[in-house]
Amino acid sequence: MSSPAQSVRWGAGTASTLYGVLLYVLGLHPEEHLKYAFAYTPALLSYLVIVFDKWAWRWPGIHRIVGHPRMEGTWRTTLHPSPESHIPAGGNRGPIRAYLTIEQSYWTLHATLRTAESASRSSNSTIEKRDGSGITELRFLYENTPQVVHQNRSPVHTGACRITLAGRSPRSMNGRYYTDRFTAGDMELVLVDRNTEHSTFAEAETADTSNT
Repeated sequence: MSSPAQSVRWGAGTASTLYGVLLYVLGLHPEEHLKYAFAYTPALLSYLVIVFDKWAWRWPGIHRIVGHPRMEGTWRTTLHPSPESHIPAGGNRGPIRAYLTIEQSYWTLHATLRTAESASRSSNSTIEKRDGSGITELRFLYENTPQVVHQNRSPVHTGACRITLAGRSPRSMNGRYYTDRFTAGDMELVLVDRNTEHSTFAEAETADTSNT
């Protein structure tokens, strides 16, 4: 299923293309009359917005200007549940190894956290900068779905996560998580690579091992 941002980008690209084709069919050929080129400006601007959102904001010169933190990639994550967490009998009391995959454009961000037993997927992600401090906070809600074999002691649940980072291209981050099962804990994250296509815990772990 595509995200709302992807749908908007596809819609904008399709509309811009159809608009440009229609102008050409109607006889507004920019290569013949310079004044006709201005009629294509809305389509061109739509393409530029898409290019900026998907790629251009990461380019070194532009990235330095916009200052938007680059977080996409796979992060080795260590979870430290608090002693007060209501962890069921047989549950992992930590430290817990996990991998966080962040898919990011300039205006959107999606995070997937994988452990050996479950996967969590984000919603309602927000990025908030603290004025003048160089510190950024990433916040999101998530739903955790354990593997079926573990759901008798660890049912599907929801939670919230807050991650703190510094700089435009951080290599490490830290944060906290909270769940509706009355569990909470700290998180330590270290960048493994910029790959967002590790689809399982085992794939991410293999990449992590090969990089160390």
